[in-house]
Amino acid sequence: MSEDQNVKRVLDQAIVKQLCESHAGKRLDVVLVELFPEYSRSRLKLWIKQEQVLLNGETAKPKTRVAGDEELQLSVQTIESEERCVAENIPLNIVHQDASIIVINKPAGLVVHQAAGHYSGTLQNALLYFDESLEAIPRAGIVHRLDKDTTGLMVVARTLSAHKYLVDQIQKHDVLRQYQAVVYGVMTGGGKVDQPIGRHPRDRIKMAVRENGRQAVTHYRLLQRFREHCHIKLQLETGRTHQIRVHMSHLRHPIVGDAVYSGRHRNPAGAEAELVEYLQCFKRQALHAWKLSFIHPESDEQVTYEAPLPDDMQQLITLLQADLQANG
Repeated sequence: MSEDQNVKRVLDQAIVKQLCESHAGKRLDVVLVELFPEYSRSRLKLWIKQEQVLLNGETAKPKTRVAGDEELQLSVQTIESEERCVAENIPLNIVHQDASIIVINKPAGLVVHQAAGHYSGTLQNALLYFDESLEAIPRAGIVHRLDKDTTGLMVVARTLSAHKYLVDQIQKHDVLRQYQAVVYGVMTGGGKVDQPIGRHPRDRIKMAVRENGRQAVTHYRLLQRFREHCHIKLQLETGRTHQIRVHMSHLRHPIVGDAVYSGRHRNPAGAEAELVEYLQCFKRQALHAWKLSFIHPESDEQVTYEAPLPDDMQQLITLLQADLQANG
């Protein structure tokens, strides 16, 4: 039986280990990472907070110093949302798969994982149908996410060891994530946005640049300039919720079609009716995760995957190019 199959067998059961002198004086959360390397630090800390970790039968805090002779009991638990998640036959665009990872080109309109109001029809549901063994992996192997209407590449872990490996890379900012977008306004070149992001003070569904927010860094580069729009490339240094959308709005170059952050913007003067109508009917943010690069969890080699722009964004750029040629 493989390690992952064994973990699945003991899911929601207690695992007991005897601590030894080498653990003496260390924090409980550090000891857990050493004893259970197949789980991420965040998940282990969550289990401590949920009182699923006992020292000699007593609950403890993450910073508790262990003596080194205790009996440690860990109750490996699924998260409530994962318990409700069921397999659903939803088509997936698989760019690459092997024993450790799956790389997916996510379409617009697909929610990544379960949340309030979205307990079915998600990528998480689709993954469980595609590979039932993903039940043993947190969130069916999802290690990062894209907004519902953002298209493009995501990597999914198929084993616990791959999950931890990829999560660690993301936390260390070692995963290269590049995007393409069409934004309002005329930009003169590229640059960097280094502005903290936090929850909007009044609108709780939105994020905003805030002094007390979490550090967020986005790099951007101009690919093509049109009369009233630009096609740009972006690279994330951090991965905050709505980061690109918030940072571009902060620069007064919001993403075309972004109903949350773009506001109202005028069309190019004298534009053809086809372009005007297409801009008005573009009902999702014109944002695509086109390139993903990371160290493969098994081979330890750098791997890179690319996904071409979806048809709607390609058509938008074609119309903007035609407008520039006719009126530039």
